[in-house]
Amino acid sequence: MSAYSSLSRRAFGSMLLASTAAACAPRVPEMPVPTAPQFLPEYPPLRDAGYDLPAIPIEYTQGINRRMEGVYTGEAPRGSIDVDPYAKFLYHVKMDGTATRYPVGVGRQGRTLSGLATIQLKKAWPGWTPTANMIRTEPEVYSDFRGGIPGGLRSPLGARALYIYRNGRDTFYRVHGTNDLESIGNSGSAGCIRMFNQDIIHLYNNVTTPMTINIRSEAESLRVDPEYFNRGVELPPKIISADELLGPEAVSSDREPMRDELASNF
Repeated sequence: MSAYSSLSRRAFGSMLLASTAAACAPRVPEMPVPTAPQFLPEYPPLRDAGYDLPAIPIEYTQGINRRMEGVYTGEAPRGSIDVDPYAKFLYHVKMDGTATRYPVGVGRQGRTLSGLATIQLKKAWPGWTPTANMIRTEPEVYSDFRGGIPGGLRSPLGARALYIYRNGRDTFYRVHGTNDLESIGNSGSAGCIRMFNQDIIHLYNNVTTPMTINIRSEAESLRVDPEYFNRGVELPPKIISADELLGPEAVSSDREPMRDELASNF
């Protein structure tokens, strides 16, 4: 995918990997026929911080719901991040006018930040604590976790998080990883921007802070990317019991991430 100059916004949708199928030679029937890959090359199993992250099954990365490279046609400045919560994409806009586009999951309608802000911090394997507003509006989902969950495989923020600030203050919105694969390309979280763990690690390794982030309004999304406006569906909140994340069995099998063994070349 080196011919950036020939790509357009619509061309992003056609940038699919070509697949090849190998057949057995007729005179060696004992050789097994290779099976089709179960994941795309961008989403392999990954060793990170002492954890073995599984590959992203190919069923979740069909069509445009995967990482792609191309010419950026949006309105955010170069050297920034541009998020379209209606088309469910995040763009890392490069200085040369190209961009890496990632599929994302976003908050339900009315629960997503919009406009310009700043990525002020980035953290590997961050811990998570629900905000007071999350506990107040959806106590059945969040109240059991008011004490927080430490960084690691149990954390809802996944492998990495980028922290969004506005006017020097934490907005409590994040760009972060997730194990909820179904949410990518859809809406349903409390408002944060979710990515496949492989994608948030890739983005984390390629951004520096501080960095401008733009979250498109409905009007901007319709103006810039009407083709994919409102793609995906709205999912109900996924309720996980406290025992699953905070119970003795879960805690006993947990361990701190080895932060000096991060996947830096992914």
